[in-house]
Amino acid sequence: MTGWTSERVVSELLDRETERRAGGRITEQWPELDLATAYQVQDELVRRKVEAGERVVGVKLGLTSRAKQQRMGIDSPLTAWLTDAMILPAGVPVPLDALIRPRAEPEIVFFMGERLAGPGVSAASALAAVESVHAGFEVIDSRYEDFSFALPDVVADNASSSRFVVGGKAVSPAELDLALEGCLLGIDGAIVDTATGAAVQGHPAEALALAANALGRRGLAIEKGWIVLTGGLTDAVFVERGRTISAEFTHLGSLTLIGA
Repeated sequence: MTGWTSERVVSELLDRETERRAGGRITEQWPELDLATAYQVQDELVRRKVEAGERVVGVKLGLTSRAKQQRMGIDSPLTAWLTDAMILPAGVPVPLDALIRPRAEPEIVFFMGERLAGPGVSAASALAAVESVHAGFEVIDSRYEDFSFALPDVVADNASSSRFVVGGKAVSPAELDLALEGCLLGIDGAIVDTATGAAVQGHPAEALALAANALGRRGLAIEKGWIVLTGGLTDAVFVERGRTISAEFTHLGSLTLIGA
C-alpha cells in the first residue's frame, strides 16, 4: 500500500483513538516509518492535541525494563508526552467506554522542581531536580490490535499513552532509597506481582536521566513543574469492568483503580 506520510500516520492514529478502533501495524504498510520519523509523528500528534485545547504536563518513559528493551532491540527507554486530558483523579473509575482495551501498571512518579535538560544529565543531577516522589498508575491503551507493534509503531502512538493517576504521599527523594522502594500489585485483593524501583533501569533516576538526555538530543527538555512517569514496575494488567487493581508501595502509600 502506498501513499503513507507522517501526516497520514498522525491522522490515522488520532482517528483510531477517537473511534476506539485498534488497527494493524503502520510499519507493515509503510516500512519507511523508522524511529526518527516516529518521533516526528509523536510530536505532531501531541501538537494537534494541544491545538485542540490540551496542555502538555509532562513526559512518560516506556520500555524501561532491560528485558523489554532487549526484546525490542533498543538500549534505552522510549519517551512520550503527557497532557492534562490524560489525568485521571485518584478514586475516579477508569472510563472503559472511552478506551479500547486498557491495561494498568504501577509506577514511581516524579514531580519536577527544576528544569532538566540534556545532554550530560546523570542520575544524581536528575534526582536533584526532582521536587517530590509519588505513587502512580499508568493506564495504557494501544491503538494497535492486541498491543502488537514494532518499535516505530509504538513511538508514533505516543507510547500507548491514555490515562494516568497520581496519588499516595508526596515524599522528598532524599528520604527514599528508590531502588529498594517496593510495590505489591493486586487484583481484587489478591497479590499478582511484586517489584522494586530497581525494575526501572536499576533506579528510577537512571530512567529520568536517560529521558532528559534523549529529549536533549531532539532540542527538548523536561520542564519545571512537569510530571514524569518513570516506567512500569511490573507487567501491565488488563482493566476490566468491576475489577479492582491496587498498588501498595513501601513508603509512597497506596492507589486503587476500578474499571467502570
